[in-house]
Amino acid sequence: MTVTAPQGFEAAGVAVGLKTTGKPDVAVVVNRGPRKVGAAVFTSNRAKANPIMWSQQVIADHTVEAIVLNSGGANCFTGSFGFQTTHQTAEKAAELLGVSAADILVCSTGLIGSGDEVFRGKVLDGVEKGIASLSTDGGQFAAEAIMTTDTVSKTAVAGQDGWTIGAMAKGAGMLAPGLATMLVVITTDADLEAAEADAALRAATNVSFDRLDSDGCMSTNDQVSLLVSGASGIRPDLDAFTAALKGLCGELAKKLQGDAEGASHDITIEVAHAATEAEAVEVGRSVARNNLFKAAIFGNDPNWGRVLAAIGTTSAQFDPYDVDVFMNDVRVCSQGGPDRPREEVDLTPRATHLLIDLKVGDATATILTNDLTHDYVHENSAYAS
Repeated sequence: MTVTAPQGFEAAGVAVGLKTTGKPDVAVVVNRGPRKVGAAVFTSNRAKANPIMWSQQVIADHTVEAIVLNSGGANCFTGSFGFQTTHQTAEKAAELLGVSAADILVCSTGLIGSGDEVFRGKVLDGVEKGIASLSTDGGQFAAEAIMTTDTVSKTAVAGQDGWTIGAMAKGAGMLAPGLATMLVVITTDADLEAAEADAALRAATNVSFDRLDSDGCMSTNDQVSLLVSGASGIRPDLDAFTAALKGLCGELAKKLQGDAEGASHDITIEVAHAATEAEAVEVGRSVARNNLFKAAIFGNDPNWGRVLAAIGTTSAQFDPYDVDVFMNDVRVCSQGGPDRPREEVDLTPRATHLLIDLKVGDATATILTNDLTHDYVHENSAYAS
């Protein structure tokens, strides 16, 4: 269930002291297969971390030999020194692997502004120790090394007809769309051309990670990477591969949702009968980012009025007085007015389903979010590592 499930990949996760807990904090994933194809999507935040700026250059030719990731420091807003740290990280990995630094992706996660000389030394030490520890059994260690406020590591595997996709992800806070919403490494032994890998990754990300909007806060370090080894020797049907990748990314998005900082409810917002898919997404996101609605769900309050107030801020086509709202299968609002008694809605389970029926078209979209809790506020007021 890791990035080493597909043929042609080795990984490692080592501890070098970036985390005060002493847990693994540097991960390395290496492609040993006959193909060295890479694809990636990045945060659309204009405030980008040094590893993002480096990796955007690396991915331009879609050739990737390996990826190095660290937790315990974002290396963001650390100036030219920080960019040189990322460059040296890639150079160290390239030297040890006997490849070009221009083919090494780099990712960092942690506190923005952290990335001094001590940080640099530990990351470079981690690269050396990580590459020395590479194995086909190292995927789980790598998944643990990229965790920050995550309470569990997140991995997934999919595939069929002799090819496999493996993945690891981290993310618990700052989960909001912008091409990617966390650090994710996906590997496959399917034999894909660069254009095919890129198209499949963007299609999968669009309906999974881009639909996860936990707290409306977009990170500076978000990156989703796909590495293709071709080691299975099988060229898959592209539609079948894309479908499998969508399923895998959807599974990981739900795992990220389930581990969101301080959350007590996992809220699935389904928007039905919208004029377009884009409008359905806009409506769903308006609710996912509405703190009053999220606070109500935390209090087990089926306050459907906050739903209508939120969707009324969008430019989507609908009549506010012809909208139905269901909470956990109970229609609490019909045609813009009260319907079933609020007491019929049970919001005590963690899983919460909200259905908004706009009644104007055939398009649908689903957004994943969480409630707003005391624990979320406390955790983020105390976060410093």
